[in-house]
Amino acid sequence: MPQTRIEAQVLAQFELEEYIDKQAQDIAPEFEIDAIHDCDFGILYRLWWGMKLLGTFYRADIDGLWVAQPVESDLRLRYETIEQAQLLIIAFGRIKC
Repeated sequence: MPQTRIEAQVLAQFELEEYIDKQAQDIAPEFEIDAIHDCDFGILYRLWWGMKLLGTFYRADIDGLWVAQPVESDLRLRYETIEQAQLLIIAFGRIKC
């Protein structure tokens, strides 16, 4: 196979992946998580959807469970895994949007 044909295929594949990534961002922006130190909770994780804060979660010292608190809610649900806590916050945040 000639070198130019291989280069064209690689370039086309790269352009296709960039296009797919752009479309995915337009349809569903990424969720981001950052963390701050809190005097009461230790490390407090914040889950963002773009510029919107969806909620916070932390690991409870007393039982090691993950406590999820969606924004604009008094809920403080406890989960075995960090992923479960994140999913609750995302689901609640999408209902509120």
